[in-house]
Amino acid sequence: MIHIENLVKRYGDLVALDHLNLDIQEGEVFGLLGPNGSGKTTAIGCLLALLKYDKGTITIFGKEMRPDSYDIKKDIGVVMQNVAVFEQMTVWENIDYFCGLYIKDKALRKKLVEDAIAFTDLEDFTKMRPKKLSGGLLRRLNIACGIVHKPKLIIMDEPTVAVDPQSRNKILEGILELNRQGSTIIYTSHYMEEVEQICSRIAIIDHGRVLAIGTTEELKKMIKTGETITIEAIALDAGTLADIRELPHVFDLTYEEQVLKIRLSGAKHNLVRILNYLQEHDITFGRVFSELPTLNDVFLEITGKELRD
Repeated sequence: MIHIENLVKRYGDLVALDHLNLDIQEGEVFGLLGPNGSGKTTAIGCLLALLKYDKGTITIFGKEMRPDSYDIKKDIGVVMQNVAVFEQMTVWENIDYFCGLYIKDKALRKKLVEDAIAFTDLEDFTKMRPKKLSGGLLRRLNIACGIVHKPKLIIMDEPTVAVDPQSRNKILEGILELNRQGSTIIYTSHYMEEVEQICSRIAIIDHGRVLAIGTTEELKKMIKTGETITIEAIALDAGTLADIRELPHVFDLTYEEQVLKIRLSGAKHNLVRILNYLQEHDITFGRVFSELPTLNDVFLEITGKELRD
């Protein structure tokens, strides 16, 4: 559905996109992850033909994307991080306005607006203005405005920022339902658990390049971390920490406020080996947790950075 080839975008001496290559298949919920300044927003701007780029090609639905490609744009919906609705209009009027940008037939537009309102559970709020809505309801209104014309491709940039858990779950369920109804989704988020929950494939980008791409499980197999063991309420001196660093398969550890976190490469019996060492040296400890690698571990190891808002 989307083919990006050798995309280059510069801002003066800054290279925002450095020969970016990316393919997104029809029917995917495609996660786009990257630290701040990685090029995600620039890539989306180029994809929508809102930004001019220096080199490369973008094709969507098999056609080259240009600023005047209205035949392509009519089948794209956009839900950006910053809520974009009109404060002076009611919920119904906002959704109807955005639908009217694509659909001129009044009867069809009315049906689509009703569908979008039902889909986002906004039936009880249609006469309210945005400033009266909670953060979660405002996000749902933003989504309704972006998807009301039933686009084939939907780009969602941080749609759950600053919403309560109940609204977040409702939004994520809605995204999966849109996908089941036939929409391909491009999804960006700083919440790793969301990406793991809904994305069928994920790309991690930094410095304007794709560093890794695949399913969650494929990405986890690309990294060194096979297990993370956390031990609470444990008192350790520098010598003991040095000994633990030398145990088989240990490649990183942190120790703060009597909490030891050990990252190990994939191997069986890591936990048993660590616990045996502690018992042999008569070291007391509290709770112990063993975790398989998460998407956050993948991101941290591949980019060397924490993913932050």
